[in-house]
Amino acid sequence: MRWKLRLPALPGRFDVLPPGAAPSSDRDDAARAAPSARSGPAPRTWLEHDLAWTRRLHRAVEIRGALMLFAVVSRVSDGLLWYATMAVLPLVGGSRGWACSLRMMVLGVLDLLLYLGLKRWACRPRPFAACADIRACARALDQFSFPSGHTLHAVAFSIVLIEYYSWLAWVLVPLTVLIALSRVVLGLHYPSDVLAGALIGALMAGGVLALF
Repeated sequence: MRWKLRLPALPGRFDVLPPGAAPSSDRDDAARAAPSARSGPAPRTWLEHDLAWTRRLHRAVEIRGALMLFAVVSRVSDGLLWYATMAVLPLVGGSRGWACSLRMMVLGVLDLLLYLGLKRWACRPRPFAACADIRACARALDQFSFPSGHTLHAVAFSIVLIEYYSWLAWVLVPLTVLIALSRVVLGLHYPSDVLAGALIGALMAGGVLALF
């Protein structure tokens, strides 16, 4: 921010005004009241950008194929995919599978407690509840929006799985991106919810891998 140097006004006896000119105080007031020719529209806040991108991405539901794809991706990521993965890993991966599955279980419990606490703290309404032009195209698990639990879990579990099975990155990275997009497209989250969820998930996964 630039600060302008304001000089004190000169005493009245030094003010030499041409005939018909207004006093300096009146001129200053008029200048402040007049809109600046150089000034444009006020810049958008990040909340306005957040809502604008939510509306843009939500338009994808007008395409039937896109709506079906994102609805399926969102439904699978409700928990079924990750629970099934935790159950199968010990059966097919031996001791390595057990280690990965146990870390995913610990991570899942910690993530759940954290994101539920954050939701109750933030109390941010979901887009479909706050905006008349956005509709819920999938079932919401709770009433609050921030952060995205689906994205948080997808990022966290994917990081742990890739740590043990690096070849899964070819599947998990695109899937995680689709999960994150689906939450905004379906009218359930704002982009900032998804970004926050992804960041928290990555940090939590890194912490679990480092400490357990």
